[in-house]
Amino acid sequence: MTGDFGSNSFNLREENPSFDQGRRESSQPIAEENPVELIQVSGRIKWFDVAKGFGFIVPDNGMPDVLLHVTCLRREGYQAANEGARIVVEAVQRPRGLQAFRILSLDESTALHPSELPLPRTHVQVVPTSGLEPAVVKWFNRLRGFGFLTQGEGKPDIFVHMETLRRYGIAELKPGERVFVRFGDGSKGLMAAEVRLADMALPHSH
Repeated sequence: MTGDFGSNSFNLREENPSFDQGRRESSQPIAEENPVELIQVSGRIKWFDVAKGFGFIVPDNGMPDVLLHVTCLRREGYQAANEGARIVVEAVQRPRGLQAFRILSLDESTALHPSELPLPRTHVQVVPTSGLEPAVVKWFNRLRGFGFLTQGEGKPDIFVHMETLRRYGIAELKPGERVFVRFGDGSKGLMAAEVRLADMALPHSH
């Protein structure tokens, strides 16, 4: 989806060079005066990184994701926004897409508790027993932190954890996306140990 910098790309730097420009843009808070045109947007927090100083809102109406800057949050008295929280903002059009200008409401009751988010320290590692094989994303939920890959009818699904994706520079997967996966036997079946996007340069196998 055009205009959606950084939110739907998989490897933010390699797949979408505008992410870096968008990040630089996000580091410049909007001036206090009201913009000419504001658009009201209702949605949920897709992710928010306090260290980076920004995150994204997924609008309910299917529009491209909206950039949310930390200064916008703090101006309204909020310190952070948790994944899954409901939010209503007034947004302004920027060169790379919509950016939140003012928060009208933020409902944390639908947010995921930190204990529900995947944590690297609790992620079970798996020893790969396969080569780097082609697969297709069957299902993936970023908020829940995991999904499944398939190699076709009659073959068992391969569980993939969010932390495995992050390790290989992938922010998210979409159903139908082609990938290469190295997997092994986990406690509940096959589990991905390495995931590469099909359009990324593959490392040499030894």
